[in-house]
Amino acid sequence: MTPITEVEGRRLALSNLDKVLYPADGFTKGEVLHYYATTAEALLPHLRDRPLSFLRYPDGPDGQVFFAKNVPPGTPEWVTTAEVPRSEGPARMVLVQNLASLMWAANLVTEFHTPQWVIGAPGSADRLVFDLDPGAPATVVQCCEVAVWLRERLAADGIESYAKTSGAKGLHLLAGVEPVPSERAVEYAKALAVEAEKAMPRLVVHRMTRSLRPGKVFVDWSQNAARKTTATPYTLRARAEPSVSAPVTWEEVEACRSVRQLTFLATDMGVRLREYGDLLGPLVDGGRAGVVP
Repeated sequence: MTPITEVEGRRLALSNLDKVLYPADGFTKGEVLHYYATTAEALLPHLRDRPLSFLRYPDGPDGQVFFAKNVPPGTPEWVTTAEVPRSEGPARMVLVQNLASLMWAANLVTEFHTPQWVIGAPGSADRLVFDLDPGAPATVVQCCEVAVWLRERLAADGIESYAKTSGAKGLHLLAGVEPVPSERAVEYAKALAVEAEKAMPRLVVHRMTRSLRPGKVFVDWSQNAARKTTATPYTLRARAEPSVSAPVTWEEVEACRSVRQLTFLATDMGVRLREYGDLLGPLVDGGRAGVVP
């Protein structure tokens, strides 16, 4: 029998709570839901007002994995949805605005992916993002080196940046900016990626061509496009273990060369949130937005 629970006055059917989703360490669906419930205070501000794309893996990362943007069948009427413009025609997408809708979405077993704009201003970027993706034998260690360079370069333009793990192999850099057309955000991010490649030609590549990427860090600037999305801070990822796209301090990034790893699991996040709070809080408090030159 499917358990029924109440969240913020909404009745939710939470299914298959004992199902193991991460076989490497026996992490169950119930533990996934507990993770999202206990990180909601930090996670929700990064989801709010941003149309949600779902990467679903209902049978765990070794099962079927599929990406969806449209409102899933069976979505409760109390879950907020909005019409989103697309080149191929408008679509209706989910907005996770509160704990009840977060828990409903988490019950679908999903990674959360969001764009760099909010629903009130589609195609107007209020965040910059760089996805640093290492090509073997490069690792997150090289990503950290590139991240520090990008931090300083962004700072030279008056833009303060923040880092989080991708939850996979790499690292994400995020910065809050005064809203600009997404096309302008793409242009600026690409220019910095090209500049990084010129400054560190043995370490960085700005083109997606896979044959260029072994041993280098691909600085993916394209996720600033209005149609693209990036893994939301604190989302779980569909990996062998319940890894998290976890905000990190710059001290941790700088120490990565000696530590040689930068990975956090769901079980790490309670302690980190108690110690640091939301390291990406400045992105949602509106107080430190830079200006794209």
